Amino acid sequence: MISAGLTGFFTSLSLILAIGAQNSMLLRQGLAGHHVFWACVFCSVSDSILIVLGVAGFNLAIEQYPLLPLILTIGGIVFLIIYGSRRLWTAYKGHYTAELSGEPKSFIALFASLFIVTWLNPHVYLDTLILLGSISVQYNNISEKIIFGASAVSASFIFFFCLGYGARILAPYFQSVNFWKVLDIVIAFIMYSIAIGLIKSL
Repeated sequence: MISAGLTGFFTSLSLILAIGAQNSMLLRQGLAGHHVFWACVFCSVSDSILIVLGVAGFNLAIEQYPLLPLILTIGGIVFLIIYGSRRLWTAYKGHYTAELSGEPKSFIALFASLFIVTWLNPHVYLDTLILLGSISVQYNNISEKIIFGASAVSASFIFFFCLGYGARILAPYFQSVNFWKVLDIVIAFIMYSIAIGLIKSL
């Protein structure tokens, strides 16, 4: 039981620690300091739903759609390259008026953006449905599977709330265009490195 819980928690944590598209958007929201709580809730709940689906139905999904991992991998590569390129373009243009002025993004606009980087991002499905789902297969006992899934979900909530509210510590440093440019350039190259890793896995 304890082993299943620890495996679920630390596997989930290791998968979401890297700055993906979803994490980078939550980080930016935390730095801006607007709608942080609801942004954290959205990311956590969305991740939890996908984790539960992966743990509960991984075998069935792969049996029904054997090409699913390949499709998600290719989709993830395309998504990450596009998102990374957008961050580079923003850094090049230096369009950070909203970030520097503290102008809040509307509630609807924020959730529309989070929806895109969460539910329309194939890489998220790879981490939750495929990777966590495949690891959970080793637990045949239903109670162990539940503990594995619950621990993975708890790791998601802890991480996203720490990221969203922890970003405020960095907020004083992001009062210049150059800091925002550096952040976007770093994020872009992280996106590219993840995409390259996925390409190599094909």
